[in-house]
Amino acid sequence: MRLLQAIDEQGRNAVVVAHGPGTEGRLLPGTTTVHGLATQAVAEGVTIADVVNRSAQGDTVDLAAWLQARRLRVPIEHPDPAHLLVSGTGLTHLGSAEGRDRMHRKAAGSEPVSDSMKMFRMGLEGGKPPTGEMGVQPEWFYKGDGQIIAPPEGDLALPEFALDGGEEPEIAGVYLIGPDGTPCRVGFVLGNEFSDHVTERENYLFLAHSKLRACALGPELLLGDLPRDVHGVSRIRRDGEVLWEKPFLTGEDNMSHSLANLEAHHFKYRPFRRPGDIHVHFFGTATLSFSDGVSPRAGDTFELEADPFALPLRNTMVAESGGAPPVRVL
Repeated sequence: MRLLQAIDEQGRNAVVVAHGPGTEGRLLPGTTTVHGLATQAVAEGVTIADVVNRSAQGDTVDLAAWLQARRLRVPIEHPDPAHLLVSGTGLTHLGSAEGRDRMHRKAAGSEPVSDSMKMFRMGLEGGKPPTGEMGVQPEWFYKGDGQIIAPPEGDLALPEFALDGGEEPEIAGVYLIGPDGTPCRVGFVLGNEFSDHVTERENYLFLAHSKLRACALGPELLLGDLPRDVHGVSRIRRDGEVLWEKPFLTGEDNMSHSLANLEAHHFKYRPFRRPGDIHVHFFGTATLSFSDGVSPRAGDTFELEADPFALPLRNTMVAESGGAPPVRVL
């Protein structure tokens, strides 16, 4: 089951449910947000699917047409964007260390083994602990709050100070923190984590800076479990033509960490268990156009597809102009 947030034909917020693998959905009358459904499910101690299945279903929707018409919204929002935290983790996928290791060994000069490779090996050895145990902790980074998320078919902003804007095709987990501080997984989304790899290449300690960028989420929220073996395609279009294209793999069969381990290390921090908050947590990737020497530029379109989802995620990179105002002394 997949949920989508949309703008209906009357211009109102709406939620659509898709049961099959295709692009046909049904409106959920009287439901305007996925946040509302998740909050109800937490309060009743049931799943979101339980709430949806006992709800009336309305008119049929052609999701592909609605996507083209830009009527599909980000699939999860918080009424106060400051209470939606976007974060992520890297070096979590088999093969994900190759590009990063090459990047950081070059920056370090004679250093034979980069910190990236060391951390990747730690994940291989201890990233999938037995159920109920906590394994080795992964790399972690903060991206921003709900204001940084670009909608499907929307623009991805490249700051004027950025040295690069590169796609990162990933799956992200979506979580709602319950009234008692329990993290509740709402579902999974296809996402473009979007980072500045040139800034990161200058020095590994610039990783935090390189991640403070926009990101984009696909229109569909997948309920239940993520398939263990997820196949996708990432491509960049320039002037309507495919500039670069490459398959990517994700899901636990293709990862050095289990999802449970990534979740345990994220939510072990008490500030991340504040009741009512929403978290969007990217799980990492092993496929980057940057590793193939591609330099995206303003006007390029990133396009991601992955098999648990029926719709692609497309966004065009747009350069921002104007910088931050100087600090005012009070």
